[in-house]
Amino acid sequence: MDFNHSEERQMLADTLARYLMQRYGIEDRHLISASDRGWSKEHWEALAELGVVGALFGEAEGGFGGGGFDIAVVFEQIGRGLVVEPFLGALMGGRLLSRAEASVDLVERLIGGDMTIAFAHQEPLGRYDLEDVGTVARAQGDIWELTGDKAVVPQLGSADAILVTSRIEGASETQAIGLFLVEPGTTGVDIRDYPLIDGGRAGELGLHAAAARLLARDALPLVEDAVAAGLVALCWEAVGVMSVLRDATLDYLRTRQQFGAPIGKFQALQHRMATVALEIEQARSAAINAAAALEGSRDARERSASAAKYTIGRVGTLVAEEAIQMHGGIGMTWELPVSHYAKRLTLIGHQLGDEDHHLERFITLGRAA
Repeated sequence: MDFNHSEERQMLADTLARYLMQRYGIEDRHLISASDRGWSKEHWEALAELGVVGALFGEAEGGFGGGGFDIAVVFEQIGRGLVVEPFLGALMGGRLLSRAEASVDLVERLIGGDMTIAFAHQEPLGRYDLEDVGTVARAQGDIWELTGDKAVVPQLGSADAILVTSRIEGASETQAIGLFLVEPGTTGVDIRDYPLIDGGRAGELGLHAAAARLLARDALPLVEDAVAAGLVALCWEAVGVMSVLRDATLDYLRTRQQFGAPIGKFQALQHRMATVALEIEQARSAAINAAAALEGSRDARERSASAAKYTIGRVGTLVAEEAIQMHGGIGMTWELPVSHYAKRLTLIGHQLGDEDHHLERFITLGRAA
């Protein structure tokens, strides 16, 4: 099987890589991350104009991609550039909107870079279980009101719209979890924004009889699909991050002198780097498998996504630790990009389910097959 990218995907990867290399250096990224918004509207609009957001969606939604490997191409470069702009929210939120067959204009605005969207599903006591939703939706005439709390919602503070999952009061079991659209400035919507350790931003969402628009009643399958796409994206972002850490560490081993020779000549360090390189290729293979299964059956998609996320979590910990240890004390410093890549890799390991969660889920799905 040929895993090389098509000519169109490779052109997109090269274009995005060139843009990030020329205009998105680590110092630029620090300034963007420290801003009130936490990401750059200028870069977001420029990247949308280049077609980067459009690559995440199919032709029916106004894009030109939407497949697992289109997501892979974009997010691998996002990982290599340590990009903080809200691409994950656009992917998951846009996927939910398009599959709910609602608000096509919002998807078009996402693709055009005219807006951003946050997906609020995880709750303070949810522990990654997609069915563990405590937020309640009540119908008040023609209006829906939501009450509950959502936790660690990426880019919540700057989102133009928020997609929220909620249990529909009085609904049948098959339609218990609905998908709603909430406007950030609505009465009863409380947002607490804060920075994350990796340079991104997230927020806590409090809903107190907040008015909302119902998009879908039986939303759990839509959420599973969006989360699977998000897992593919995170796995490929991690592959990009790990590739940069590997290359930076190899370069350091070639240049750092000790006892009159580069430390890369020491056999113990060579063995450790060989292990790192092999593990990264295993993680890449798992990510390839998840991307290939994204548009397949539900069982294959979910198992492949969980297998990839488990592998990324395990390998990511190894790569981050080895990169910092082989750099010595400077590996922990703010001035060296290695520390920022390691922090991002650590946080990816916990987004949309950590290593333990996805190992357990993979086993459970296998037993049910």
